[in-house]
Amino acid sequence: MAKRKRGGRKSSARKSSRKSSSRGRKSARKGGRKSSRRKSSGKKRTPNAAFMKPMQPSSDLAAVVGSGAMPRTEVTKKLWGYIKRKGLQDSKNRRMINADENLRPIFGRSQVSMFEMTRLVNKHLRNP
Repeated sequence: MAKRKRGGRKSSARKSSRKSSSRGRKSARKGGRKSSRRKSSGKKRTPNAAFMKPMQPSSDLAAVVGSGAMPRTEVTKKLWGYIKRKGLQDSKNRRMINADENLRPIFGRSQVSMFEMTRLVNKHLRNP
């Protein structure tokens, strides 16, 4: 009888180890399925209407991006085009932008980070 008890314990121990290992495999499969679902949704993101509203740049900003009313996204694209064309990104820290004589009145100082840039530029945009 003592042998039967030992045998029962071993088999239950084996079953529990199998269950835990199979659980790990199932959760790994579920994670893979979720990521494929997101990609296959096919829905296109619609742009935020606030970003697409045409804004009038100030005279200082108009010297860099142009004087016509344009959305904020277009202002940012033109500003980055100007920065790349003139080579104004700092060579060591690419996040920093060195202001030239046209950008200094917009930024208010000689060097800003790319994250501060959009905040400073938004001060120079107003509704037409």
